[in-house]
Amino acid sequence: MSKAFTKSLLLYNKILIRRLKSLISRAPPAPTSATERLPPSQRRESSTAPLDALPAPGTMDNDNNNGGCAGGGAIVCEVEGALLMSSSTFPYFMLVALEAGGLLRGLLLLLLYPLLRLLTDELAMKAMVMVTFAGLRKDAFGRLGMAVMPKLFLQDVSAEVFHAATSAPATAGAARRRRRCVCVSSMPRVMVESFLKEYLAVDAVVAPELRELGGYYLGLVEDEGEAMRRMDVEEAIGAKGGAVVGIGGLGCSFRHIFQKYCKEVYVPTESTRRRRGALHPRRYPKPLVFHDGRTAFRPTPAATLAMFVWLPLGAPLAVLRTAVFLLLPFSLSVPLLASLGMHNRMIASSLPSAGDKSKGNLFACNHRSLLDPLCVSAAAGRRDLAAATYSISRLSEMLAPIPTFRLTRDRAADRGAMQAQLARRGGRGGLVVCPEGTTCREPFLLRFSPLFAELAAGGVDVVPVALHLAVDMFHGTTAGGRKMLDPLYLLMNPVPSYLVQFLDPVECGDQEARAVANEVQRRVAEALGYERTGLTRRDKYLILAGNEGVVGAAASHDGGPKN
Repeated sequence: MSKAFTKSLLLYNKILIRRLKSLISRAPPAPTSATERLPPSQRRESSTAPLDALPAPGTMDNDNNNGGCAGGGAIVCEVEGALLMSSSTFPYFMLVALEAGGLLRGLLLLLLYPLLRLLTDELAMKAMVMVTFAGLRKDAFGRLGMAVMPKLFLQDVSAEVFHAATSAPATAGAARRRRRCVCVSSMPRVMVESFLKEYLAVDAVVAPELRELGGYYLGLVEDEGEAMRRMDVEEAIGAKGGAVVGIGGLGCSFRHIFQKYCKEVYVPTESTRRRRGALHPRRYPKPLVFHDGRTAFRPTPAATLAMFVWLPLGAPLAVLRTAVFLLLPFSLSVPLLASLGMHNRMIASSLPSAGDKSKGNLFACNHRSLLDPLCVSAAAGRRDLAAATYSISRLSEMLAPIPTFRLTRDRAADRGAMQAQLARRGGRGGLVVCPEGTTCREPFLLRFSPLFAELAAGGVDVVPVALHLAVDMFHGTTAGGRKMLDPLYLLMNPVPSYLVQFLDPVECGDQEARAVANEVQRRVAEALGYERTGLTRRDKYLILAGNEGVVGAAASHDGGPKN
């Protein structure tokens, strides 16, 4: 018995020493499978800085080494595993399944995930396309691809690869030229094209098309050969205008393009991929100001599983939070909501009281969700504050614990209604307005309408209120979905948190309404660290929903577009 124990102990000791040695002095990583598929003459690797050696435009020799590049050259960059830091496409298909197909389709895709791990990359892609797109309407997804997908893609863009693919370094004795950037992807074109062209300014996209019948997707995608025959690849790449350099990834989509047109192909190793950093939002060629969809997290398999586990708990919790907000006074509801996971933080140097007839009755805040006026009212401890809204659902109006009134987009009528609210209770009535006119999820402020500032002629000072909302699972706003479900989605978040910061009042005096609105916007932006824009509600709905955001009476009853 002792002999057997001694042998086992020695064997375990040898294994342990071998493992420790491999950790201390590890050999350079072996080429990935994607790299091995490329010819050795067209493959270039580095475990430290594989993209630093990319030649500047106009400096690479042609294939015959007889002269410089005639133009700026071109970069062919793979999306999966190169431009995007992650090589897994599952989160992107899951986002489409949840937003376009619903929870049941997302659950089906999640249940198939273990099987997808056993399939090859090509078969797994076809299976995800089938589950995600089969039966979806083409026109419905077209808007979703522009409004929902870019946010998730941009969060995963590699700063190193993006700058290497799109930069135009100056060269001695040569004009500064921008490389032509062409991205290739094994994902369907409808998923990636808007993100690549609109937000990263990519010149061309080579990706397969989805098959359709009668305006519905069949869940089938063309193979790489069909995609290359359908389009003029040489013209898309601009191969005749200069030397072409490739940046490959793990999947090596359209490897025939890399083999035929690229003089050199740079393939980052796995260790290099781990050290990459995401592209900072301020470095986006086009800022992402608006995006839609309910999903507020990256839907990896683990995160999606956590969401489905949470849903049976989150729905009753949202109902309980709503009941607490409606039935109890603020002095009780706020601490009780905090114990239920809904965090609210207030910052205020001095808060005007309800009895002041000249100051502190008009609160102007930025707009983050439907609950903004309620949070301002709760932070101020005043249920007498009324909320000016635009076409919220009847259900939301009935459940609101504070008075609400509708704006009609008639300037004179809206001004009169707001003045009437301020004149309530002998001039002690309070009013909360959101001058942006619609919600914005990103750290930007839309243009503030000066309508609220026109009330300053009556001697009312404006109190700017800076609001910041953080959610971890669901967005409580949407431009194209069911608006009546906005409060439910917001309150279903495990730990939603609001920051309410009351700023010093703006003394209007003899200033013009536009100047007052701009000053309020500036103060709110400085307090939150947001960027000011001149965009409006109309701009948002044109981008996300394809309309101008004007809602008729019928639309307001079923929860049409609102703030």
